[in-house]
Amino acid sequence: MAIVSFSATSRNVSGKGAARTLRRQGQVPAVIYGHGRDPLSLSLNARDLDKLLSHIQAESTVIEVSVGGQTAKTLIREIQRHPIKRQILHVDFQALVAGEKVTVNIPIVLEGIPEGVKLEGGVLDQTLRELEIECDPSDIPDHAELDVTAMVIGDSLHVSDIKLPANVRIVDDPETSVAVLAAPRAVIEETPAAEAVEGAEGVAAEPEVIGKGPGDEEEGEGGEEPPGKKGGDSGKK
Repeated sequence: MAIVSFSATSRNVSGKGAARTLRRQGQVPAVIYGHGRDPLSLSLNARDLDKLLSHIQAESTVIEVSVGGQTAKTLIREIQRHPIKRQILHVDFQALVAGEKVTVNIPIVLEGIPEGVKLEGGVLDQTLRELEIECDPSDIPDHAELDVTAMVIGDSLHVSDIKLPANVRIVDDPETSVAVLAAPRAVIEETPAAEAVEGAEGVAAEPEVIGKGPGDEEEGEGGEEPPGKKGGDSGKK
């Protein structure tokens, strides 16, 4: 489990006007909530916060927030950003209590080089990059590993193939695909062309027709696959 420390300042003012004033001063408004306690409003140094977020997994790293000499273990539950500037506008922290389980997402790391890549030139596609788990805050793993060394072309691995400690429960569907090993793209593209040549050998010659055949329009439609599909960055999400 990764744990980092961060200092914050308590604030007594709230509202949009106060938040805008804080941001102009290089601060980010934040709040700690949870466990029946009154929300604690905070002010975070924007530069220090950016530096922290640049080298941690924000969703699964326990952050010890120090405020006025007291420390609270927390998880970041939401980061609000400006839709264009991407400036951080607000951060929500959830206070943690040992023994009370939390649900977080951790990155999936593929280990090894598949046999089908080394010997057959296959292409490995990681279709799931984050795993949703439930566990005690003290047991949150940094990541989940999946060994792909034995994969050959046509193989696929699923969430059920990921092994984690018994005290960590996987929330994602066990049948969800994580990695697929496909044939080289050149092989996929050449096969239809070869079949077309073989099928034409026994056909009598016909006059050449300039224009589209009856099936050409269907083959030309479809376009590119729409962006945003979950597959090979980030993650459960």
